Amino acid sequence: MRLLSRRAGAGLVCGEMVSATALHYRNAATRRLLVTCPQERPVSLQLFGSRPEWMAEAAREAAAAGADVIDLNLGCTVPKICKTGAGAALLRDPDLAVEVVRAVAAAVALPVTVKLRAGVTLGDEGYLELGQRCVEAGAAGLILHGRSVGQRFTGRADWSTIARLAREVDVPVIGNGDVDSPEAALQMREETGCAAVMIGRAAIGNPWIFAQTAAVLRGEAWSAPTARERVAVALCHAQMQAALRGESRGLREMRPALARYVHGLPGAASARARIMSATTLGEVQAALLSVVP
Repeated sequence: MRLLSRRAGAGLVCGEMVSATALHYRNAATRRLLVTCPQERPVSLQLFGSRPEWMAEAAREAAAAGADVIDLNLGCTVPKICKTGAGAALLRDPDLAVEVVRAVAAAVALPVTVKLRAGVTLGDEGYLELGQRCVEAGAAGLILHGRSVGQRFTGRADWSTIARLAREVDVPVIGNGDVDSPEAALQMREETGCAAVMIGRAAIGNPWIFAQTAAVLRGEAWSAPTARERVAVALCHAQMQAALRGESRGLREMRPALARYVHGLPGAASARARIMSATTLGEVQAALLSVVP
């Protein structure tokens, strides 16, 4: 996914969350999440954890694995993450959060970014002070998701929180939340003055959104990919995943993403059903080609 996003024009791609605790205990599956390749660069590797010394240790390992940026996740609301004191749980303990940032910034020579949420509850403005403290502790940039911890992914992201944070700190602020189209990215940048826009869920099965967004930010027109183009990239994605993880496991893991590639095309419902039961690249290819006129 990172490779396809870079090819499509993403300026920076980010890895999935990596547990500092699992790295500390030498978990082999977790260490594989740090694998990158030169064509992805620049790439940010994201860490989560609540022990400063283990986070510093994990940052050094991520740097050795080829990270260009270390990102610290202080915004994940998944219960199994928060119950360990990591992710968004650190927003309830700002002193510890700052210690984590300081430890990581001191451990590596790379830029360190911190991803935050817009408060613990709706209307909570603690993110403004915490953001400034993170910068003082060594953060080179901040990412703000415009929802509170309590909202999780419900309601709408409040972009005004991004604008306020951008005015408050002297480092780049990246805006995140409800950017589901190139036009939304432009609107976020204009409304908030953010330095960059982060696109997450809208890129699943749709890496073209990065090229389209770049065009809109330059004031240029953009076009949607044809059904044939969508299928070609989906098949490429499936082939790369199969090569990385093995055919059976790789295809099983990415069925939902493959289904997103055909969303909205004639015959998509039938193709999705076939994708969800496919176990070989041949079956995936046949399912995908069924939507090409």
